[in-house]
Amino acid sequence: MAEKKLGWAIVGLGEFATKQLIPSFPLCKKSKLVALVSGDPAKAQRIAAENGVDPKNIYNYQNYDSLRDNPEVDVIYIVLPNSMHAEYTIRGAQAGKHIMCEKPMATTVEDCEKMIAACQKAGRKLMIAYRAQYEPYNLKAIELAQGGQLGKLKVITADHGRILDPAKPQDKWRAEKKLAGGGSLMDIGIYSLQAARYITGEEPVEISAMLHSTPHDPRFKEVEENVNFVLKFPSGVQANCTSSYGYSDTKRFQVFGSEKVLTLDPATDYYEHHLTLSGKEGKQEMKIKEENQFALEIDHLSECIQQNKNPKTPGEEGLQDVKLMMAIYESARKGKPVVIKN
Repeated sequence: MAEKKLGWAIVGLGEFATKQLIPSFPLCKKSKLVALVSGDPAKAQRIAAENGVDPKNIYNYQNYDSLRDNPEVDVIYIVLPNSMHAEYTIRGAQAGKHIMCEKPMATTVEDCEKMIAACQKAGRKLMIAYRAQYEPYNLKAIELAQGGQLGKLKVITADHGRILDPAKPQDKWRAEKKLAGGGSLMDIGIYSLQAARYITGEEPVEISAMLHSTPHDPRFKEVEENVNFVLKFPSGVQANCTSSYGYSDTKRFQVFGSEKVLTLDPATDYYEHHLTLSGKEGKQEMKIKEENQFALEIDHLSECIQQNKNPKTPGEEGLQDVKLMMAIYESARKGKPVVIKN
C-alpha cells in the first residue's frame, strides 16, 4: 500500500509561495497541499481552485489557530515576512502541527529560542527551509569539498546579490526593518553564510564585517545595501562573503583547494546550476540531474515526521545563522572582529 501523503498548509501567498512552493507539490512523493492561510480571500480562493484545495481549508490570520481542529493538516509551512515567523511558528506548534519555516528563522536570537522551545513543548518537529542543503548540486559540492577531491581546503568565496525594488510587493516589506529585521544579509547574505558553513562542515570562530549603503538612496533608509564579511574557521579556512541589494543578480560560491578549485555558479538558483572543477588537467564541468529542491525539502520533513527522525536543518540550524548574522552586524558596528564562542 502506498504511504499516506502528509497534508501541508501554506501560510502566506506571496510570489515565492505561489510561483515556487505550490507548483512543487505535485512532484512530492510524501506530501500534499491541503490548506492555505492568507489575508486575501479572493486570492486564496483562486489559488485553492487552481490547486485542488478544498475551499473549507482556506484560513485567514484571525482564525489561523483553528487549524488545530483540522486533522487533514499535519504540517504548516510559514512563508511570511521575517519578523512574523516566530509568532506563526509558535501558534502553529500550539495548534499541534509540525512546522517548516522559511529562512531567516527569525529576526532575533530570542525569537529563535522561543520557536524551538514551543515546538519541543508541543512535541512537534521544526525545520528551517534551507533549500540549498537538499539541492543535488550543492550536495555534490559538499561531497567533493569534504571528501578531499579538492585537496586541502584553503579559501571559500560566496556572493549573493540582487537589485531591491520596493515598488514590487515581494520587496516592499524587505525595505522595512520592522518586518525584515535587516537588509541584504538577512535575505540573501544568509546563503553565503550557509554555503561557508556547509561546505566546510565547521562553525566559524571569528567574524569580521563591513556594511555600506549608497548615501541618500531611499531604499536603504532602514536596511543595509552591501555587506562584506570574513569567517575564520578552526581548520584555517577563511570564507570571504558578500551580499548586496545593489548589484546585479549573483548566486555563486567558489571553493579553493590545494589541488582543485570548485565553482558553483549559479549555486542557489531555483532550477539551474553549473558546477565546474579546475586544476592542472584543465576545467571539467560536472553534470548532475537537476531535481526540484522544494519538493525534496518538503518531502524530507514529511519523511522525518513519518519515521520520527530529526530534520537535517532543524531549528538549531536556523538559530546558529541568526547568532552569526548578529555577530556580523556587531563586527560592522564596532569596526573590529568578533570572536564566536561555539
